[in-house]
Amino acid sequence: MSDDPPNQTDDRPPGAVAAAAPERSVADAERTDTADTDPVYAVGIGPGNPEYLTPRAERAIREADAVLGFETVVDYVRDRIDGEVLACGYDDQGETLAAFADRVADGAAGTAVLMGDPNVSGYQFLGRVERAVGRPVEVVPGISAIQVAASRARTPMEDATFVTLHRRGDLTAGRERLRAAVGDRHLLVLPRPYDLMPGDIAADLLDAGADPELTALVCERLTHDDEAVTRTALGELAAHAGGDGPDDTPFSDLSVLVVRADGPDPERVGGEE
Repeated sequence: MSDDPPNQTDDRPPGAVAAAAPERSVADAERTDTADTDPVYAVGIGPGNPEYLTPRAERAIREADAVLGFETVVDYVRDRIDGEVLACGYDDQGETLAAFADRVADGAAGTAVLMGDPNVSGYQFLGRVERAVGRPVEVVPGISAIQVAASRARTPMEDATFVTLHRRGDLTAGRERLRAAVGDRHLLVLPRPYDLMPGDIAADLLDAGADPELTALVCERLTHDDEAVTRTALGELAAHAGGDGPDDTPFSDLSVLVVRADGPDPERVGGEE
C-alpha cells in the first residue's frame, strides 16, 4: 500500500483515502518537502459539550488561520475560533473544501473540525479533506459519544462490538456484524437518521434470532443538558421500527444504541433517566 499523499484526482472512496496508510512519523515528515509547512489537522470536538473538548483540540482550533467543518459542528466551537470560518452543508461541501485547500496552499494553518472522534465515524470527511489539500492530515482524536454511551451502559469496549451505520452507502457488512455478535457481545451502534434508527436496528436483530429480553439503551444528546437515556427491552424497542423521517421515531438523530449481552435488566423502568 502506497504512502504517497492523497490527491484531488484520487477516485477511491473518501474513507479508503483516509485509511490508506499510517500517519507519517515526525522523522518521516522532516524528510519531505512539506517539512516547513504548517500541518493540517482533523480535530474531534467531542459530543458537543465544551467540557469534553480536549486542550489539544482547542489549541489546534485556536491557532488555525482557517477552520473547516459542517455548520452544525462549527457552531459548537465558534467561540474558540480566531481564524477564518469555512462552514458548509452537504450540498456545498465540495466548493468549501476547495476554498479550504486554496487557503492551505497559500500557507494558512488549517484545521477541520468533526464531531466526536474522527476515528469513530469521521473517515469519510477526513478522506475528503486529505484529498482536497493533497497531503496527509494529522488527526487529533476527541471524546466520542460512543465512549460516553459505553460508560453510561457499563459496557467495556473490550467486551463490545462497535458499528457505525451513520454513513452513506451499503451498510450490509456492518449490519451483519451486529447480527452475528448480538447476545454474545455488547453492541454499541451509531444509527443512521432516519431510515436506520434504534427501532429499526432492534427489529433487524430480532430477525437474526436475538433474545427480545436483551436490555437495550437508547442514549440521546449525551453530555448535553437535555441528555436522556431510555432503558427498555430489545423486543419493546423494535415496536418503533419503520419510517424514514424525524416524525417516524421517538428518538433524536443524536442517538447511540447500546444492546447489552447479559439478558434482562432487573432495574429497567422503560423510560428516561
